[in-house]
Amino acid sequence: MIKPGKRNLITDVEGLAIGQAEDADIITGVTVLMGDAPFLATADVRGGAPGTRDVEALDPVNLVESIDAIVLSGGSAFGLDAPSGVQSLLRERGRGFQIAPGAPRVPIVSGAILFDLANGGNKEWSEAPYRALGRKAAESAGADFSLGNAGAGFGATAGAYKGGIGSVSSATDDGYTVGAIAAVNSVGSPVIPGTDVFWAFPFEQNGEFGARRLSGPLPALDLDMPRDMKGAAPQPRANTTIAIVATDVVLSAIELKRMAIMASDGFARALRPVHTPFDGDLVFAVSTAKRELSGARAQGVMRLGMMSADCLARAIARGVYEARSLGRAKSYRDIFEGG
Repeated sequence: MIKPGKRNLITDVEGLAIGQAEDADIITGVTVLMGDAPFLATADVRGGAPGTRDVEALDPVNLVESIDAIVLSGGSAFGLDAPSGVQSLLRERGRGFQIAPGAPRVPIVSGAILFDLANGGNKEWSEAPYRALGRKAAESAGADFSLGNAGAGFGATAGAYKGGIGSVSSATDDGYTVGAIAAVNSVGSPVIPGTDVFWAFPFEQNGEFGARRLSGPLPALDLDMPRDMKGAAPQPRANTTIAIVATDVVLSAIELKRMAIMASDGFARALRPVHTPFDGDLVFAVSTAKRELSGARAQGVMRLGMMSADCLARAIARGVYEARSLGRAKSYRDIFEGG
């Protein structure tokens, strides 16, 4: 049996913490995932307009065996500076890869960004804020954190709705945990056309994103682009859903890569259209290696991948549901529930 973890957050995965920081004037923010020790990570990129830092190094064929943090940031390419702030703090704490005796440790911090530069915030900065926001987010890392208008989701928009940060978890009765966190800034819509029901509704647990259900059969769908997607003419690099899935199970790099690939199906369960030329959709996968996998390994990895995809779909819907109207972006709840 599988059910949500104690917090229903990615931090139900033992060994992980989340930190977040926002700038309300600029309407942007940063989310950081950190471990109590270096952790194995990989990534799967599906969108046509990704913006990343140190993602290629996570390929299982490459040298890097573990990293110290993952950063999700607003700010488009400016946000790629956020991992530098995290890296600086980690170095002060003595974290990082020891390249040679006597050489300084090098914290490995991967990251991905979303575009929130056209959301009405004050972008006339003299110096981009993302390095400072990255450090501030890392300093605040803990087990509990805010959803919706928080961190990298602070300035996000999901189709026609205010986007945000969403997170969930799943725990098995034999002791394994999977969690997900997503910053939702998609071109595509999270809502079934002609309804107030999220595409991810079959996977919802305990009303975590409003418990809306279809009142009858699924309505006949217009097979053209949904009316509540983002803009009549989406722009490349102006969108993206970036996410992390995590487990406490000991996995090899190849097994973790398979989990990331399977997790990407969660995007398609929650958004339509998805993985477009205009999105930078990406999911990181993380193992904190706290529990050994029992039984047949291939079946175990398959189960973890299934859980990851379900968690990612739930996290996307929860991020939109928890968001509040901000600037020009109106929230799902203001549209369908009157606030």
